[in-house]
Amino acid sequence: MSRIGRMPIAIPAGVTVDVAENNKVVVKGPKGTLERVLPSEMTIQVEDGHVVVSRPNDLKKMKSLHGLTRTLIANMVTGVTQGYEKVLEINGVGYRAAKQGKELTLTLGYSHPVIMVDPEGIETILDGQNKITVRGIDKEKVGQFAAEIRDKRRPEPYKGKGIKYADEVIRRKVGKTGKK
Repeated sequence: MSRIGRMPIAIPAGVTVDVAENNKVVVKGPKGTLERVLPSEMTIQVEDGHVVVSRPNDLKKMKSLHGLTRTLIANMVTGVTQGYEKVLEINGVGYRAAKQGKELTLTLGYSHPVIMVDPEGIETILDGQNKITVRGIDKEKVGQFAAEIRDKRRPEPYKGKGIKYADEVIRRKVGKTGKK
């Protein structure tokens, strides 16, 4: 049995979980509402303050969907209660970020500034000129937007310039040495 899949998900106070037909799960909480259609093979039941996911048989596909379905629901519950955030750091001379309304303007050594608009349900917060915090209730969207920002100028291994996650470690390389 899937060790993750069979664990019940506790529903905190102030959160409601509704399961409609075709396994459409709607989670409402203090920070907002998330909805998602989950695999129809799984059985999702809400019982006395817990969500329980069970699978019909032990086929390999069902085993993998079991843990996935449970984790997706758990992430939705966490999202509407606490929310998610990713912190990015900009390193490099002249590299900086500015925020105007919903537009994030990145100056990253290109001939033009890179302008990114916050997607719906996601907000970016600047801390100084080189720390960007991406916040939202949908774990997938937060991670995706943070990855898109990072892709504008990935950290390079020689000087460590670029945009990196706050908890990311850049493997540094030694540069060229002159002839002797």
